[in-house]
This record gives sequence, structure tokens and C-alpha cells, in this order.
Amino acid sequence: MICPFCGHKYVRESKQRSRKSLNRKSFYCPSCRQPFYIDVPKPSNKVEYVSKEFPSQDWSAYNEAKACEKEMFMEILSELIQFVEVKPQKMGRPCIGLNDMIYCCALKTFTRFSSRRAISDLKFAKQKGHISSVPTFNSILKYLEKSEMASELKKLIYLSALPLKEVETAYAVDSSGFSTSVFSRWYDYRFNKDKTIRLWRKAHIMVGTRTNVISGVEVMKGTSADSPQFIPLLNQLDNPDAREVSADKAYSSKKNLEAAIEKGLIPYIPFKKNAKMNKRGSAIWRQMFTEFQVNRQEFLEHYHRRSNVETAFHMIKMKFGNNVRAKKPVAQDNEILCKILCHNICCLIQEMHELGIQPTFYAKKKIAQKVKV
Repeated sequence: MICPFCGHKYVRESKQRSRKSLNRKSFYCPSCRQPFYIDVPKPSNKVEYVSKEFPSQDWSAYNEAKACEKEMFMEILSELIQFVEVKPQKMGRPCIGLNDMIYCCALKTFTRFSSRRAISDLKFAKQKGHISSVPTFNSILKYLEKSEMASELKKLIYLSALPLKEVETAYAVDSSGFSTSVFSRWYDYRFNKDKTIRLWRKAHIMVGTRTNVISGVEVMKGTSADSPQFIPLLNQLDNPDAREVSADKAYSSKKNLEAAIEKGLIPYIPFKKNAKMNKRGSAIWRQMFTEFQVNRQEFLEHYHRRSNVETAFHMIKMKFGNNVRAKKPVAQDNEILCKILCHNICCLIQEMHELGIQPTFYAKKKIAQKVKV
């Protein structure tokens, strides 16, 4: 920058700034020792909400997808469980494989039946050749309590989201709770009475904003924080075509912004009221803070894609229930993962009819002929 008084090239930025003129930077010339100021463009905080025209629903494709949803769900789920690693049994009575038990747990979650009422559907699945044998209802509940089942369910969620990654370019992150039937009780000495509170589990998910498919999930206890789960969800994303990610103020931190940039995504995360632009801080923090203050309208247009996460949670809770029946925390987490897996398969069936997407792991010719490509 050149001094307007003497034309000196090397001008220093003064550290003294008045509180009244926050949008003005002061500079100091070492040659003529004359201070001068440069006005910074004031942020436009006014936001205009313009009504947008959304594409109409293809009701014919929607009707066809819902009419054969259960049949296609059973077919796609049988293809997905082939990727489950089944360890060979060394000794003891022969037990049912982990892939068949995951199929039974997912089908039970899809129908929203109890383990006893789901046996009739499992017998029908055995006749179709999806599973090798029908377990007892107690075996289904016992397998939900196994910790190794969670990693396999996350793998199936990741695989079920892969066919739709060509459609998705923007993702959003948020969390929501699932209530349980377990209560926590304690005695409050201050008020001299017993208190109870219902426990819940929280699911942190990353959702594609177009198809509402879930690409990553982390299930933890209900009091867990949101911001530390942003980076693990980014690591589960495998889409080179992704361009941006949005989240609410709970995920606003320098580490999260830097992790999104390293992943090749533009983070649209609004800043809190007490956030400041530190000159010695992160570069992406300063850049996005300036974008948030100056171009508020354009920033919020990208940020409001985050509302699709609320749509995804609404779809899961309305279709598969907003609570879990299991008692133990491991079984509760596995039950929530089964709900998310069923949601991904339903989204995949919907897009197979609307967009003509053909999954690579979906090799059944009878059901593939029903889909209009």
C-alpha cells in the first residue's frame, strides 16, 4: 500500500483502533509520519427471504416405489449383508451367522414389530432365500447387545449411501435424540425429594441435502457434545464431488472449519455473537467470518440447506419410531443404527424409481426390471 501524502511504499498498519470506527483500519507511514485511514465495507446484515419454486413431486414414481418397497427392501438388504464379515466358529453348537442376524434385526426394525411378531416375516424371507435359518425371538434380542454388530451396521450404512453420491454435492450435519424406556433416579437433598429423568441416546448424522441419504453416523449418549463429532463424520464421507457442508452454531470452531477445507468442502457454519476475527488466528476462520458479515444473504442461502437434516430425522422417527425398545446402551445404539440403515435403503428405493439409479451391489434381475430406467 502507498502513502497518500509522500508516496512511500512501505506502510505499516497501526494497532490503535477506536471502538466507534470498527469498520475503519488505520495505517502509519514511517517516512512522513502521517496517519491515515481506509474504510472497510460495512457488513450488510439485512436478509431478504425470496420465495423459491421447488420441483413438483413425481407422484407416479412415488406410488410405484411405495407399492413395492417392502419387496425391494428385502432384496437390497440381502445383497448388502453379503459384505458382512462372518468369523468361522471354532467350537460349540453351530450358531446363526452375523449377516443373517443383521438381516433379522433390520427387517424387525423396518416392520416396527416386536421380536415375536417379526418371526412370520422372517419365515417368508427364508422361503425367498435371503437368510439360511429363522432364529428365535430371544436370539434377535441377544445379538442386538453385541458390540461387534455396530461396526458392521456402520459399514452397511456407508455402502447403502454410495450409489447416491453421484447425485449429492452438498451435505449437512446435525444431531437428534431418541428416547428410551430407562429412567435415572436420584435424591435431591436441596428440595428433599426424589427426582427422575428419562435417558436418551443422541445420533449425530451427515445427510445429503438432495436425497436425504445418511453418509455417516455416530451414536452416543444423550448429553454428548455436538462439535467434537463433526470431524469423525467428515472422515466417513467418501464423495469427491462434494462441494460444501453446512451445520449450526454448535459446530462453530476453528478445527471444524480447517477439517472441512482439508476435505475439499466449503464450511457454511454461522458464527456466534461473541465470535471475533483474530488477525493471528486461522485463515479460513477470517475468510468465512468476513463472508458471514459482508455477504450474509448468500451465506444463509447455502446454510439453510441444513434444514434437510431435520427432514431426515422426521422421516426416520415417523416411519420407524422416535424411541428405542432396548434396555442396554449397546443394544440401543444398534437399534438406532438399524433405523438409519432402513432409512437409507428406503431413500435408495425412492431414487431408483425417480432418477433411475442402478446400484452396483443390486444384481437381482426380477426387481431391476420393475424399475423404470
